[in-house]
Amino acid sequence: MARFLSAVPNGDLREVVRHFTPNWFAANMGTGILALMLADFPYHFPGQLVAARGLWSINVVFFCLFTVLFLGRAIFYPAAFQRLFEHPVQSMFIGAIPMGFATIVNGIFLLWPLSPETILVAHYLWWVDVVLSLFSVLAVPYYMFTAQHHAMERMTAAWLLPVVPPEVAAASGGMLAGHLSIGAAGWVIYTSYVLWAISVPLAFAILTILFLRLTLHKMPHIDMAVSAWLPLGPLGTGSLAMLVLGPSDQYAFAHSSMAAVGALGEPVGIIAGLVLWGFGLWWMAIAIFFTLRYLNEGLPFNMGWWGFTFPLGVFTASTYALARETGFVVFDHIGAAFTILLAFFWVVVTWRTFGGMWVGRLFRDPSLSEETAMLVDSKEDVQRLITKEDVIKDLRS
Repeated sequence: MARFLSAVPNGDLREVVRHFTPNWFAANMGTGILALMLADFPYHFPGQLVAARGLWSINVVFFCLFTVLFLGRAIFYPAAFQRLFEHPVQSMFIGAIPMGFATIVNGIFLLWPLSPETILVAHYLWWVDVVLSLFSVLAVPYYMFTAQHHAMERMTAAWLLPVVPPEVAAASGGMLAGHLSIGAAGWVIYTSYVLWAISVPLAFAILTILFLRLTLHKMPHIDMAVSAWLPLGPLGTGSLAMLVLGPSDQYAFAHSSMAAVGALGEPVGIIAGLVLWGFGLWWMAIAIFFTLRYLNEGLPFNMGWWGFTFPLGVFTASTYALARETGFVVFDHIGAAFTILLAFFWVVVTWRTFGGMWVGRLFRDPSLSEETAMLVDSKEDVQRLITKEDVIKDLRS
């Protein structure tokens, strides 16, 4: 067996902190969503809830560890931390922090016995997640527009990562609102709809660009192969948010001037949720086709493999929500199949991740390591990609 952390840069264990990148929080996203989906699995088995709670607890431990390492980089290596925001790929994973945190918040009131104390904790933590989500959706695009260098042929679905957290928080708010007082629920619901409105249109704008990029420049580099699954994320959480906010509308607004609007929330949510879910099925099919083709070419492992998990997990959550809202049992069967696939992906990716973590091979700065799948890191790189001759050729065509 390889020696523990033997592949850490320069053999210095402090480099684990300096090279720590936010893509590690993608592991929290994948582990947390699997815990929640195990609890929702319609074919009950012995130890089902115990397994879900166990995974959730492990996820909390690793989230705390990753947070300490991430803050350590910010405090002790501020120059390296600043460079993270200027990196055109790793900066996208800032969005993994609030999304991983959301799975922990949801687990508090979905996996454990409810009490006034646990609901209060979940409520306060949800607002923390809202702040983190807004930071992601504002800060990362700002750096994209002002400091980073991108090219159309290098664009991938990773652009979705920083803009999806608000709709994840919106879905979480829809599930939480029913456990709150009517006054508190109203604040959460209004905020959730605003978060959904911030995130979903941005996601569709990026999906439009992605469709054009794939048409013009074909499939991404193999290091970013798993990014093909990322569009399931905004479509799944967008669908889930609409499905869970509808019933919460009726609860919060039943005896107010918004009662008529609240009554519309559920049927409108079902229609919107089903439309987004159907669009997600198309992206899932494309992702499967892409993955099969990449596998034939040899698919190298990197932390991007966690992209197999969370997008599929939230799409599974929307499938289960459709089953509850429509009573159409076929959605339960489909959701169960997705959960089994999610569990398979999680086992494979977790095994590979612990292997890379043990030797320290995954602790590499994105500007130096293929494991972080760096694409474009400087203006000179862009200039090499987009030459004067290329521009002239495009204009002539």
